[in-house]
Amino acid sequence: MAFRKIVGGTIVLGGSTLTILGLSQIVDYWSNRARLSYVQASEQLNQNYDENKLPSRKDQLDALQTTKEFDVLIVGGGATGSGCALDAVTRGLKTALIEREDFASGTSSKSTKLIHGGVRYLQKAFMNLDYEQYKLVKEALTERANLLDVAPHIAKQLPIMLPLYKWWQLPYYWAGIKMYDFVAGSQCLRSSYVLTKSRALELFPMLKKDRLVGAIVYYDGQHNDARMNLSIALTAARYGAAIANYVEAVSLLKNKDPDTGKEYVCGAKCRNVETDEFFDVKAKCVINATGPFVDALRQMDDEKVENMCQPSSGVHIVLPDYYSPEAMGLLDPATSDGRVIFFLPWAKVVIAGTTDTPTEVTSKPVPHEEEINFILKEIRNYLTPEVEVRRGDVLAAWSGIRPLVSDPNSKETKSISRNHVVTVTDSRLVTIAGGKWTTYRKMAEETINAAVEVCNLNLAKPCRTVGLQLEGSHEWTPTLYITLVQYYGLGTEVALHLASTYGDKALQVAKLAQVTGKRWPIVGKRLVAEFPYIEAEVRYAVNEYACTAIDIIARRTRLAFVNVQAAEEALPRIVEIMAAELNWSEKRMQDELKAVQQFLYHEMGYKTRSDQLTNTEINLLPSDVDRYTKRFQKFDEDQKGFITMIDVQRVLESIGYQVDEQTLHEMLHEVDVNKNGQVELIEFLQLMSAIRKGSVSGSRLAILMKSAEENLIRGNAIPVHRSGGGL
Repeated sequence: MAFRKIVGGTIVLGGSTLTILGLSQIVDYWSNRARLSYVQASEQLNQNYDENKLPSRKDQLDALQTTKEFDVLIVGGGATGSGCALDAVTRGLKTALIEREDFASGTSSKSTKLIHGGVRYLQKAFMNLDYEQYKLVKEALTERANLLDVAPHIAKQLPIMLPLYKWWQLPYYWAGIKMYDFVAGSQCLRSSYVLTKSRALELFPMLKKDRLVGAIVYYDGQHNDARMNLSIALTAARYGAAIANYVEAVSLLKNKDPDTGKEYVCGAKCRNVETDEFFDVKAKCVINATGPFVDALRQMDDEKVENMCQPSSGVHIVLPDYYSPEAMGLLDPATSDGRVIFFLPWAKVVIAGTTDTPTEVTSKPVPHEEEINFILKEIRNYLTPEVEVRRGDVLAAWSGIRPLVSDPNSKETKSISRNHVVTVTDSRLVTIAGGKWTTYRKMAEETINAAVEVCNLNLAKPCRTVGLQLEGSHEWTPTLYITLVQYYGLGTEVALHLASTYGDKALQVAKLAQVTGKRWPIVGKRLVAEFPYIEAEVRYAVNEYACTAIDIIARRTRLAFVNVQAAEEALPRIVEIMAAELNWSEKRMQDELKAVQQFLYHEMGYKTRSDQLTNTEINLLPSDVDRYTKRFQKFDEDQKGFITMIDVQRVLESIGYQVDEQTLHEMLHEVDVNKNGQVELIEFLQLMSAIRKGSVSGSRLAILMKSAEENLIRGNAIPVHRSGGGL
């Protein structure tokens, strides 16, 4: 018979409710014991931790193929799966983990980047007198504190402002936020506080002033989700787990129990996605931690099993950094349809989201235009009219699929909390489903507890992951970046980025950095000018199991998540470096370029961004059409009806302004709708119409041509940057 354990709930055996005497008490006992003695546990574990050498991917694949039997095989390399691997290996279990794509390639890299208890869940807990929701928040706040402690270089505190526009909201939300502090107890990050209207506008000058009565500020955590996920997986690898990305479970292996005659899962038939080779991995216990895809693996075990996951799409958009203060987020607690929207500074940009819409499970979720516009509309409600919220300011957009666990009859995903569920089938397949990023460690602990009990892993030690430092945190200090500046000659911005991403491993990245040829910084060639990602990170990422250019552009760096155009511009150099490191053929290089372009176009919002230009009707006054046509003709000297890079270079040289060939190519490519290497007059007029409408902004070609037109008369060159807009 199968059993199901819900956090804070009961155990269901074959549909009947049972009380298993002492189980919850035992789990609580070991959990509390681990919390009280995590320092001692960490010291004991350090002897197994290999600080100096991370096993190569080849070594990991060899271990998967040659190990006779693992104690635990985890399928899924997201936050939960990686957490299970770390929990299992630190208990002394022989552990393997496989991931069909890259670590954090799914939902775990597409979150809101918050480490939080869930303010809205606490509100539901008290409004509905829901004790389960309360326990969810309490647990998440405990895990929030632990995550900030074990990865202080990646995670940080973030103040979040809740603006108030009605006087009755002040006591209502103040009581709710203070309760949030109270539930956190000694693990409260900082006490929340009330701001007057003037002080709120001083700290967040972009706020709408009309009817603003004040604001409340509270604190939650924020992190680089993909890097955190990878750090958990790498930590497991250093403790001895055999982990490999781009290895797919194609079917489950089964044996028959000689005593009962029943079949039980004993491993998985795997495929190396890179080489298309097949091999078996045998294990005493198989854990299904595949996020939204849990039902697909469960159906490998039993074709008739009903779905337990109700997927929901959460779309986020990215806006330029001037939309928000550098160190203050914003919470809209009640949007027009009852959702919650966050507005958060992150990685030199601003993230806004999220939506919450029922969806189908797919490995390539796409952000849709209506969802992007919904978020923009809600943002306009909170920002001053002086800040024009333009569709053209959206630098990237993505959709992440939340693996919510709910009543199959429920259609309202907004009302579902992210309670996690651990299930075990008759054939001993252990599944962990649902949950949220912040509670990944607790979810992993309960999952391995179930695996130990069901699969008779009697030699397993108690959970040791509370307080267990993650990759890069051991020797990290807040001033590490100064060492990178002083001893390696990196620029301050790059040094801060490396220290906050790699922790004490930033020194290894710095050693790979190449000389810039400039007076300063001495080393650290950037992939693109406006973001602090450097070429050395690409080389280092290969050692951390990066296999494709998408791995680099989306997860080892976050370029695809902060600016899709910048990501596209960095792509050729990234592929060139990876080709040198991994001995790629010319065909493989071309395949990688195409794969990333498709990824950016469909999954990261490039399509919806370019559609703003291609779908724009020319809606200009006759006088504007005449003015823009004359501007175009200053470049189209031969009256061909189109301009090329040569035409632009000729005009720029005439006014003494130099732009490198690659930059010019990128400028024209942004506007060249039919991608034929030239910009026709109709395309230029579409561009200018889209700019006037606000659906396109920051077009470098438009700014350059306007500046050139003016300077043909004045004779002075004006530099052109990516951001800025204007006609």
